[in-house]
Amino acid sequence: MKLLQCIPIIIGLALTSLAKAQVFDVAYKDDAPTRTLFIPTQKAKAVVLLFPGGGGMLRLKDDGATNNFHTFVRSKNLWAQYGIDAVLVDTPYDLGNGRAHTRAIRDHQQRILNVVRYYKEKLNLPIWIFGHSMGSVSVSEFANGGRDQERLIAGVIVAGTFRTVSIDSDVNLPVLAIHHVQDGCVSTPFATSESVINSRLGKTPSQLISIDGGVSEGDICGSKAYHGFNEKEPEVIKAAAQFILAN
Repeated sequence: MKLLQCIPIIIGLALTSLAKAQVFDVAYKDDAPTRTLFIPTQKAKAVVLLFPGGGGMLRLKDDGATNNFHTFVRSKNLWAQYGIDAVLVDTPYDLGNGRAHTRAIRDHQQRILNVVRYYKEKLNLPIWIFGHSMGSVSVSEFANGGRDQERLIAGVIVAGTFRTVSIDSDVNLPVLAIHHVQDGCVSTPFATSESVINSRLGKTPSQLISIDGGVSEGDICGSKAYHGFNEKEPEVIKAAAQFILAN
């Protein structure tokens, strides 16, 4: 597959009319590109970029398939009913987990910037960034990255928020936090999502949404646990979509 910078502009402008999901590789210097899976809808009102947790690697194939069972993968087709385009954002290398993560380093943040710019320019829609678990580090660091980056996005959503996450008080963006009340992962306490919203000081729209129920299986920090909103995906996407459309 050719890198996006080599694709004629007319193809990029036609993205909103595509009837099915497509893979696009966003060029990054002389290194491996950042692979994305674009899931379009008709007459979209916004686009949400989805950053999964763990090491962040979806290993998307050329046809968009993946063996990753992350909640964003399971729910990727639920956004269309709300008139929102969705983009799964992959990474060519493992970003690490817990204390050993590399989500704040310049390389990863530059890749996010490239993806944001690409979809902003080609879709001409409000861009929202949504991170789950370790992905919440990716999006919060991007929002904290300065006014130039802040101006490119319409808002931030975090879910199953990682314990170190915070959003600077001078960030003037709508912020939504979603957390499962039974999330048993020690690295993602409910209090972190509460703190993110409580620190917003009322300057911009913010909301904390609690999710209850569903199914929890296996690792309590895994995708099939309460932490991963297993079997509560429709409720999570509905809450996020409503916040996006209201702001």
